[in-house]
Amino acid sequence: MKKVLFLAVIATSLYACQSATKPAFDLGNAKKEIEAANKEISVFMSKGDSAGMASAYSTDGSVMLNNMPSVKGKDQLTTVWGGFIRAGISNIELTTLEVWGDENFITEEGTFVIKSKEGAQMDKGKYLVLWKKEDGKWKLHRDISNSDLPV
Repeated sequence: MKKVLFLAVIATSLYACQSATKPAFDLGNAKKEIEAANKEISVFMSKGDSAGMASAYSTDGSVMLNNMPSVKGKDQLTTVWGGFIRAGISNIELTTLEVWGDENFITEEGTFVIKSKEGAQMDKGKYLVLWKKEDGKWKLHRDISNSDLPV
């Protein structure tokens, strides 16, 4: 009986130590990671890299844009972003306003400005993105936006 009690005390102590050493989730650091991912997305757009744009999404990620059905999957995402690139979009500026969430999912609220190769503003608006941690990296999981410009 003493052995069982001793083992229970040891197991409880080990669990408590393990729980105590797990670092708390750092939302501020996660925001910096998301802002860095947004910069990478801007680089993909400026290079006309639709496959790169699609790679920013989780394996089951989707984008939900104005006046079109949701798009899901790397092939469809590559096609959609390629269409926007061929239409003259070459610059997207993303500004993170606020993030909230945990170590698995982060919701980001932000604004966007889309410009042509010549630097002319084509659109501006706001977005919400649900980011998913996948293979140690934040990926766009659900991406929805809408324009501030009149129809």
